[in-house]
Amino acid sequence: MAVVNDIQRPEYLFIGTETEILWSKLDFLRSTLLWKCEGLDEDQLNRRSVSPSELSLLDLMSHLTGAERYWFHACLLGIIPEPSTTSALDSETDPGDPMSPNQVLDQFLAACAESRRIVAEHSLEDIVESVVFGRPVNLRFIAVHMIEEYARHCGHADLLRESIDGAVGE
Repeated sequence: MAVVNDIQRPEYLFIGTETEILWSKLDFLRSTLLWKCEGLDEDQLNRRSVSPSELSLLDLMSHLTGAERYWFHACLLGIIPEPSTTSALDSETDPGDPMSPNQVLDQFLAACAESRRIVAEHSLEDIVESVVFGRPVNLRFIAVHMIEEYARHCGHADLLRESIDGAVGE
């Protein structure tokens, strides 16, 4: 049974405000990650990449859930994520208690939805402290950083998907 189905990627927004274009691009990349996972079963989603990497599509989804929660929830609002939602790429998950693909997907979708709600209430000029960079950053920086984060990992997802079943795309 496939975990991720019927992904509808939004159209590019070619004309809009800076805010509209930034958040539109981030939503496009969020849906691209899901698109790369579409139609795969649990074994395929957990399949590791080529040696020496042990990266999987679920690891990427878990990592990006952590990135959503760090930048929008922890940084912007000061809400610290639960330990069960930490990033697989940062080696913070408990390998003895893995989440199911449906749990990973549900947490990813919930984190993205909450991030959208949070940014709708803020201006790109809002400034917060970043533990990662050790300095204040504004929401505009966070938006561009998240686009960079998703773009990098969607490239990884593209390679992983191709190694699983040969599917390629954009």
